[in-house]
Amino acid sequence: MNELRGTTALPLRFDDTLETVLAGDLRSPTGAPLVWRQLVDLLGRRRVPVEARALDLLESLRPMVALEVRAASARALDGATPPAALVRLLATDDLMVALPMLRSADLAEQEWMDLLPVLAPGGRHVLRNRRDLPPAVRRALESFGPADFVLADHRTADAIAEDIGSQPLAAPQPVESDAGEGLFAVADLVARIEAYHRDRDAAEAAERVGERARNFRFETDAAGVVRWVEGVSRAPLIGLSLDLQGLARGSRLDGVAAGAFRRRAGFTNARLTIEGESDAAGDWLVSALPAFEQVTGRFTGYRGTARRPRADERAEPARAPIEADALRQIVHELRTPTNAIAGFAEMIETQMLGPVPEPYRDRAAAIRAQARDLLGAIDDLDLAARIESAALSLGEGRVALRPLFAGIVADLDELLALRGSAILLPPEDMAVSGDRRAVERLLARLLATLVSATAREERLHIRFAQDGEQRVVIAIDRPRALGHYPGEAVLGIDDEQDEDGTLLGTGFALRLARNLARELGGSLIIAPDIVTLRLPAATPGTREQANRS
Repeated sequence: MNELRGTTALPLRFDDTLETVLAGDLRSPTGAPLVWRQLVDLLGRRRVPVEARALDLLESLRPMVALEVRAASARALDGATPPAALVRLLATDDLMVALPMLRSADLAEQEWMDLLPVLAPGGRHVLRNRRDLPPAVRRALESFGPADFVLADHRTADAIAEDIGSQPLAAPQPVESDAGEGLFAVADLVARIEAYHRDRDAAEAAERVGERARNFRFETDAAGVVRWVEGVSRAPLIGLSLDLQGLARGSRLDGVAAGAFRRRAGFTNARLTIEGESDAAGDWLVSALPAFEQVTGRFTGYRGTARRPRADERAEPARAPIEADALRQIVHELRTPTNAIAGFAEMIETQMLGPVPEPYRDRAAAIRAQARDLLGAIDDLDLAARIESAALSLGEGRVALRPLFAGIVADLDELLALRGSAILLPPEDMAVSGDRRAVERLLARLLATLVSATAREERLHIRFAQDGEQRVVIAIDRPRALGHYPGEAVLGIDDEQDEDGTLLGTGFALRLARNLARELGGSLIIAPDIVTLRLPAATPGTREQANRS
């Protein structure tokens, strides 16, 4: 019987967090509030599954927990997304507990519809002041208007008679409504209250439109989620994620912030749009820097500012076109048959299937070379689609530049010989920080594009320099053939290349290099005589990590 050696069976593990809490002191004056806080936090942040026994325990503990403690536990969930069952439990508590929950809860339309009938009139009034609820929920709230504005009258019949100057009356009959028994309807007061709210809402809307905030400050936690805001209304921003996992409906943040967040790098003028009618609504340009603990160096989040764009700036996030996902699908479907063609051509060229005449072997070699170029173009299209749809995942590492350039130049030997040109590398070495494969892809694509435009006897010098402590500068001579395109006008070239050139065109290749440089936290600037690439400098503590792209 065969035996498996060198492996160790790992015990199955399960999360016993809920069991630990339920086994705590549930009935003492100090134990009950502690268990309440723990359960509300665990359920509200979805760290444990929502089980009936946990909700039943909260119901039974409620009378034993002070109102202030219950209200504080509800406020502590600001920015979280508690499940509907917990929202229902807290929203049907005292208004002091329900208020913070109803102001920030994010439920599905049907969950709101199920909750509305069990709320107190004060709770439904809180929801009437929200502008992010689905239209069906807002219409349902309006249907509760007459019931919510029926006022309870706790006076005796004699007191009522004395107030209106008549003889003692029989006890008033209860009015049938959702607000409960013993209610005294005052139609005139209801109409006045409705008119007041209507006028107030109109005035507030006019004020928001006329006096929009011009800037605000914010901070995020280590997960990139906005937790603190100053200068604008908090509700549209709290819970929005720099990693494109925003909780605010309709608000959009472009991929600049997401890419910087994954690298724990600073970013400038990321484009944000906040929808709605608050003073925060509209377009913003957002800039932020990462924060780290001084002692441990642990990443703690971002601190940043936002401002309204000037008239000459655009701030709406660049929405990834629907075609980006379709393009990625097409690229995936093209890669497989192209690999098959290249593999079969190689088998013919190397006579793996038997003897092949020389003309057919030459033809197979040409087909293999063309398939290789096509695969490179497919990879470029896939990379461009990933960048466009903010789906590019990058790792962190320390990348030495000179050995990387030496390998790329060696790969370009055949093209350099064909063009009759040369590349001169600097004697010194420098290192950048970033995803190694992405950095190599960027430099290889950029250098191949420039070499394709060189003339015979032309030499491209590569120079390294340090730009402060934050950036490494890579300067490359611009080929003379591109000189008649002023500045960055070369990015607009959509020419048909020679067979030794870039399959998708010089303009596409340079635009791809520029966009990839931005994803890596750098920049690509094309001047009349030089191409300058800036990338984040590697710090002494930067370690090579596994690539995730």
